[in-house]
Amino acid sequence: MEHIFIKGSNEQAPTFLLLHGTGGNEKDLLGLGREMNPEASLLGVRGSEVENGMPRFFKRLGMGVFDLDNLELRTKELAAFIDEAAKEYDFDRDNVIAIGYSNGANIAANLFFQVGKVVKGAILHHPMIPREDVTLPDLTGLRVFITAGENDQMCPIEQSTGLKDYLEDAGADVKMYWHQYGHQLTMDEVQAAKEWVERSF
Repeated sequence: MEHIFIKGSNEQAPTFLLLHGTGGNEKDLLGLGREMNPEASLLGVRGSEVENGMPRFFKRLGMGVFDLDNLELRTKELAAFIDEAAKEYDFDRDNVIAIGYSNGANIAANLFFQVGKVVKGAILHHPMIPREDVTLPDLTGLRVFITAGENDQMCPIEQSTGLKDYLEDAGADVKMYWHQYGHQLTMDEVQAAKEWVERSF
């Protein structure tokens, strides 16, 4: 997978797995990761699918309608890539936190739905329920922070709350942050996510 790795200055700090939204690339969330922890290592990944010239992590059949076969394939690919990257760049595989926005948050969520607790925590900005046709694995010990907009036209409120319910039912510790805006990423939610990371890990 196309990616960029920036080694952090503190071996004890986490490695942030950075997963962009539709149309982004592996560099999009580097600043966000640095904001979370200036000493952390950063692993930015580019989605392997392209929709109308825009990189995505998996195909969709329409707005909010995911190609579930492709989602499954790309999720397995991402899980394997994390393992490979940990060996290549020599970071602690047990100290990885995913940060995803929109499409990137959706594939991060599906890692938990499909594969299990492949990272120790995740910040999911404006995610949706990735699929409803699976029984989730045991996610006990996983910590997740979900941010969402009360007026997000692309991601209805029930999608965010529904995802929280799925993850909690599987044993994850989930916190939510709401703002009054739409699908955009706000500084308030970034700050809330940073405070959550500092409290939780």
